[in-house]
Amino acid sequence: MKFSSYQKFVIALLAFLQFTIILDFMILSPLGALLMPALKITASQFGTVVSAYAISAAVSSMLTAGFADRFDRKKLLLFFYCGFILGTFFCALAPNYTLLLTARIVTGIFGGVIGSISFAIMTDIFPLEQRGRVMGFMQTAFAASQVLGLPIGLYLSNLWGWHAPFLMIVAVSVIAGVFIWRYLQPLTGHLALQVDKKASLHLWHTLTARQYTLPFLATALLSIGGFMIMPFASAFTVNNLGISMEKLPAIYMITGLASILIGPLIGKASDSYGGMKVFFFGTLVSSVMVMIYTHLGATPLWLVIAVNVAMFVGIFSRMIPSQTLMSAIPSPANRGSFMSVSSSLQQLAGGLGAIIAGAIVVQESSGMIRHFEVIGYIMVTLGLLILGMMFFINRAVENLKSSRKESL
Repeated sequence: MKFSSYQKFVIALLAFLQFTIILDFMILSPLGALLMPALKITASQFGTVVSAYAISAAVSSMLTAGFADRFDRKKLLLFFYCGFILGTFFCALAPNYTLLLTARIVTGIFGGVIGSISFAIMTDIFPLEQRGRVMGFMQTAFAASQVLGLPIGLYLSNLWGWHAPFLMIVAVSVIAGVFIWRYLQPLTGHLALQVDKKASLHLWHTLTARQYTLPFLATALLSIGGFMIMPFASAFTVNNLGISMEKLPAIYMITGLASILIGPLIGKASDSYGGMKVFFFGTLVSSVMVMIYTHLGATPLWLVIAVNVAMFVGIFSRMIPSQTLMSAIPSPANRGSFMSVSSSLQQLAGGLGAIIAGAIVVQESSGMIRHFEVIGYIMVTLGLLILGMMFFINRAVENLKSSRKESL
């Protein structure tokens, strides 16, 4: 199925939108090696800063879930995106740990809802047979944030301090907001399908639907691992692997370039061969590479890059097909609520993962990160558990597809 011109525009717009959201979160990871000594905070406090965004986003997404299907998705997206831009601007102005923590909470309240709205828009506009490719292109935003955003952010932070990257995010986010306002068409088809008169009742029906329980649980567990390893990756690379701060942009840039090529290919494979097969492949690759990465000592730059690229192949091969399969679970009337609850659980689990990681790892006076391999063991164990869950989710999707064909 080929994409129409408007569908191509929506893909590009949502991908750019995701670029700004992901960059806002990811920028803290490479800045960790600079930010912790600059603000004189511990590894545990840094984990709290990271998790503050996730936890506030989780609460906001859950509170929004009841209203997510009661408004034009375009207007809802614009409202929360404007709040996200303001929150990021406050991060740029934060002079100390307390105000930075407060600004991250504000940013999370608004930014945490945007991903769920974007996925609801994607599900409204694209049929299931196209969503793997769409998800693959949207996930290139993750890679683009590495190729373009993180190196530029690190460069700006070296010139003007760690505040500067947040100002960069504000600038590009304003551009994305203008395109949403001017060119995205209203999305109101779901409004006629609503049967719950109260937002609280709509949320309750979403939370208690039996067919949503396993996807919600799998979504939460998928998030824990990534949030455990990401916040301390830059400090681990610099202090344990022996890679200088000046070479960090090269790692992110090369890994990101590879990921830009990988994402669409994995999305196409998911549409062509089935999400479950691709997810199984991703679980195998990511498990092996996470174990290798978390056990590395002093390592040459080329090998660090190779391990990172292979690890992202595994991550994308789990992320893209899992999100594609789960997008088929909710009915059109509940998509916004389902996506909001999923986002809430994702962010809450991610915040929990960051807190757990902060409690596990210890940064010595020399800068070395200890007990990082424990995080690897936890991630692999969770990966195998989620693989079993995805088997049942995939079977539920196949049953839904069969029943919808019979009804037609």
